[in-house]
Amino acid sequence: MTTTKDTVEIEVERTIQAMPSEVFDAWLDPAVPGAFGHESEHLIADLKTDGLWYWRSIGGTPHYGRFLELSRPDRIRHSWMSPNTLGNESFVTVTFQKQQGSTLMTIRHSGLPSAEMAAAHKKGWISFFDKFKDSLANGARSSLATKYH
Repeated sequence: MTTTKDTVEIEVERTIQAMPSEVFDAWLDPAVPGAFGHESEHLIADLKTDGLWYWRSIGGTPHYGRFLELSRPDRIRHSWMSPNTLGNESFVTVTFQKQQGSTLMTIRHSGLPSAEMAAAHKKGWISFFDKFKDSLANGARSSLATKYH
């Protein structure tokens, strides 16, 4: 964890045995276990730059934000707000780096309001990440045919 003057940043990395374009597409497909929006009671996602998203997790916690960058297959950046950010805007950057037939996927979540909330977010991202990595290792692939702007 990195602490700045007023906020905390966390980072989680995993190596996934698939090409960056496959991992990028799967990450945005809520049908893939562990992917963005998979564990939701309700999901709305306008997959384009400046597109809004809303995710009510199982259990009812709302999360919402705006896609700031969708640069397939390298990078996704979006804002992230929830009760666990005290309603303040934080930022999630996901990168997909090709490495000899696999992808190094990194999630960096910045602007978190406290070390305690950062630790909770890191635990959540690790849980999602591990499910996602296992899903892709077990043959799950995205069925999205989406163009990203």
